[in-house]
Amino acid sequence: MNIELLNHPCFNDKVRHIYGRVHLPVAPKCNIQCNFCDRRYDCVNESRPGVTSNLLSPYQALCFLDKVMERNTNISVAGIAGPGDPFANPDETMETLRLIRNKYPDILLCLATNGLNILPYIEELSKLKIGHVTITINAIDPEIGAEIYSLVTHDNRLFTGKKGAAILLENQLNAVSELKRKGITVKINTIIIPGINDEHIPEIAKKVSELGADVLNCIPLYHIPNTMFADIEEPTNEMIRNVRAKAAKYIPQMYHCVRCRADAVGILGEDDPEAFNILDECANM
Repeated sequence: MNIELLNHPCFNDKVRHIYGRVHLPVAPKCNIQCNFCDRRYDCVNESRPGVTSNLLSPYQALCFLDKVMERNTNISVAGIAGPGDPFANPDETMETLRLIRNKYPDILLCLATNGLNILPYIEELSKLKIGHVTITINAIDPEIGAEIYSLVTHDNRLFTGKKGAAILLENQLNAVSELKRKGITVKINTIIIPGINDEHIPEIAKKVSELGADVLNCIPLYHIPNTMFADIEEPTNEMIRNVRAKAAKYIPQMYHCVRCRADAVGILGEDDPEAFNILDECANM
């Protein structure tokens, strides 16, 4: 295992109680609408992707990182994971990464994205030494994807149904291939949605493995009221185990995901309670 994986708590279960991470919420907009997602920015008591207590500009994000690093000497990773999608906000995302890499040449940098619009930026991401990218792929069949995504925005056009799902999928698979060509570690996130894609996930695992993805993180659906999937029950522990066991035949599994917020700071599952105050301070600078 190389040094980057050794020190990354999301990719190496053995160090998740040693090294921490910081997520920088600089990307509020999203270019797709998932039927399980509701992105609100004031849910400080919720621990799930898509929420943050505040938003930052690139320079505010650097300030936030500075203050977090002063308090948490074990931070090994800085990432951008929303609360929307990094590449629905490419200017803010890329400027943040440039600022961080310039000041912190040795810190691990990572991104979490739906993969729709990352392709034009992979060349620069490689030059900035982005070590890890997570792409959320919930279907490799557009018919199933059409049940999961209600809207896809691409090239300033809106797409729905199978067409939107097919466009998203094509860009996701191309992104996995190109990221691997550049030597970047790729984690695939897949939401386990009972009755929608739970039986389809082994096919996703097989496909992304063929493209060179490094690990698959099967994440149970999180119940969020007032969404299209609000009436779908969260997967049982038995379903989660079965899905992961079948997917593991094709690609290594991640088992310790804690469904981080877009402003998470600290050890996985043990976020720094002072981080919210620091975030507010930097957002008001």
